[in-house]
Amino acid sequence: MSSRTSRTRRGAAGLTAALALTLGACSAGGDAGGGGDAAPGEVSGDITLLTPIYEGTEGQRLLEDELLPQFYEQYPDVTVTVDYTTYGQLNEKLTTAVASGLIPDVMMMGVGWIEGFADRGILANLSEDAGYTQADLEEDYAPQIVEAGMWEESVYALPIMLDTRVGVARMDLLAEAGYDHTPTSWEELREMAIALTERDASGTLQRTGFDIMSTDLRQGFETMFFSSGGSLFNEDFTEPTFNSPEGVETLQFLVDLVNTDGVEDIGFTSTDAEVNPLLNGRAAMGIAHNSLWTQAEEAAPDVMEHLQPFTIPGEVPGMFFGGTMASVAAGSDHPEAAQALTEFLASPDAALAANEQRGNVPALTELLDSDYVQGNVMVQFAMENLDVAQREGGPPAWLEIRGDIKPAIEAALLQQQTPQEALDTLAAGAQAAIDR
Repeated sequence: MSSRTSRTRRGAAGLTAALALTLGACSAGGDAGGGGDAAPGEVSGDITLLTPIYEGTEGQRLLEDELLPQFYEQYPDVTVTVDYTTYGQLNEKLTTAVASGLIPDVMMMGVGWIEGFADRGILANLSEDAGYTQADLEEDYAPQIVEAGMWEESVYALPIMLDTRVGVARMDLLAEAGYDHTPTSWEELREMAIALTERDASGTLQRTGFDIMSTDLRQGFETMFFSSGGSLFNEDFTEPTFNSPEGVETLQFLVDLVNTDGVEDIGFTSTDAEVNPLLNGRAAMGIAHNSLWTQAEEAAPDVMEHLQPFTIPGEVPGMFFGGTMASVAAGSDHPEAAQALTEFLASPDAALAANEQRGNVPALTELLDSDYVQGNVMVQFAMENLDVAQREGGPPAWLEIRGDIKPAIEAALLQQQTPQEALDTLAAGAQAAIDR
């Protein structure tokens, strides 16, 4: 989708429920409301919102025709200009904005991005400016999610939605092979994957027993790595630990699945596949995004009853999470209006609507009981297991580092380097980025 800017200012028609800005109560003294200490009628200004979500016609309609009118009902003297982008273009957009000095008042960005922009002084400190504390937020969110919006013990962003990577099994295909349960260990995962893989008489792969190619290789590797008990960095994020024994073991496991066990062939599927192989029977198990459930509703409703999510069973349960967070520009000319919009977008009703539109996982734990979550097996599973989920990021240099992870994984899968060599090279580059 190409970036576009749309100026929106509509009336409050269509307001269906009173705003539940409960997040404002999390600030110091519980009285921050929205827009800091100012009353709603005192908050004004023309502000800009940069967002990689609310994509397409439906997303734009949700934001402009439903959500912003609700915001304007409470803040009639605020006008919001929306700049739509994609996650593929977001970093370039933000970098350009910083270079030009035209930084949006409110920025939505991914988990792992906050540290770099906060370290450079681009984001407002919401602990200082609005009284948010880690302890207060952890009453409403899993601690890992709160941590993703923090830098140097201060809050810089509010979580809106998560996207997770978990194991998924087609239980009907497992049953055909004699299995009545998802894997309970790496060893059993490998055994089951081999048994579930099918090739024709010529050796051409017809079904992979465990698909790792239709999810981003970086995120798939990290999901497995987290289950090994490994961490991407040391505790103070000054050194990468990709090439730890756990990292090498993880990458060797994936390399063996492809090159020794023949469980999957390079190019059998990809992140660009129109239909996830778990839905059309080209995969019996795999690592998948939580949006698989909404994809199944559209493309393969008959298989929905057979989809079973599971955490990757290693030394610890493995589950990856990323997500979208809302932050305020440190240099905003209208900080109270920007803070009010950020709090509104993270409020229960607005966040639930955005998550439902994308098939994503709400960050607020109270939304576990919503009809949307209870009706979506993948999202429900993700929310119920957020306590074991782990994320990317940590050091301010993460955005420089993350682009090198996928090529390192590919080099090992293609047997151009051993897992140890690939991860040593990756770690050296990451250390150089951290030290710069």
